[in-house]
Amino acid sequence: MISMPAAPVCAAMAALALWAAPGASQAAQPTVFAPGVISGPANDLSPAFTPDGKTVFFTRANSSQSVILVSHWSRGAWTTPSIASFSGTWRDLEATMAPDGSYLIFASNRPATPDGKALDAYYNGAAQPGVGGNLWRVDRTPNGWSAPHRLPDVINDNGAIFSPSIAADGSLYFMKPVGAQTRFHIFRARFSNGAYETPVAVPIDAGDSVGDYDPAVAPDESFIVFSSARMKANGTSLFIARKQGAAWGRPVFMGAAVSPPQSNDIESRLGPDHRTLYFSSRREVPSGAQTGIRPEKGLEMMDAWNNGLANIWQVSLDSWLKP
Repeated sequence: MISMPAAPVCAAMAALALWAAPGASQAAQPTVFAPGVISGPANDLSPAFTPDGKTVFFTRANSSQSVILVSHWSRGAWTTPSIASFSGTWRDLEATMAPDGSYLIFASNRPATPDGKALDAYYNGAAQPGVGGNLWRVDRTPNGWSAPHRLPDVINDNGAIFSPSIAADGSLYFMKPVGAQTRFHIFRARFSNGAYETPVAVPIDAGDSVGDYDPAVAPDESFIVFSSARMKANGTSLFIARKQGAAWGRPVFMGAAVSPPQSNDIESRLGPDHRTLYFSSRREVPSGAQTGIRPEKGLEMMDAWNNGLANIWQVSLDSWLKP
């Protein structure tokens, strides 16, 4: 388990705030999202919101199971999550919503063929038996969500395709391992005439030996947030890059206030306003007498979510998106 750095008392108190309303823009200090409901006692990651902000799909996982759950905003609160209709059997994760809400893409180790077995993978220089991933799509229908169908081989060209993000024109961003060390890098497949073109690497990487993960692209592709190990002393940190004309600008570290060292910040997603960033982090909120949080409240937080596992956090991108 990663050791968490101490945080100021003001940060600890800010992190207790609940989400005020679906799609609301937040202050620059990250806050935990729906503690005890969405952010719970297991690893919770990758929230995918419907355009109205009233439904969220997200991953809940431990070392042996990963499922996509769904919760709804009702009467001023998020409902108790339940297993999404298209998940629950295989190791499903990393749902992302099309900007218009008409379909959702997620990663899964489910067999690529009806008579196959759970996908194997090879990345970060090692075999990963049974925990691979391909990308699958479900479509919104009048009766709910369709059965999942696997994206074509031009996308799923190996067993380690993860972390989709969808632009408004249907173009798909995702990560896959490349190079001699099989580190993950971010790719884009343009969607044109009803089909995906051959994916090309997004030119923001820091070299084959450094992993870049989990893209969250704006619908108009004007900016992208992603995780990277390029700052070795910090572990996995959050970066943002903006389009400059037709080219991507230099990625910028989002700072220790947003992405503290060794907090393992991953699986970014944009909220329905496209200006609120959601991401998963193992950071802890310090509690106990020295923080001003009484022991009973600290224990309640620990039991519900504040236990060093991944929780979902949120922060406004307004200061990053100024002209």
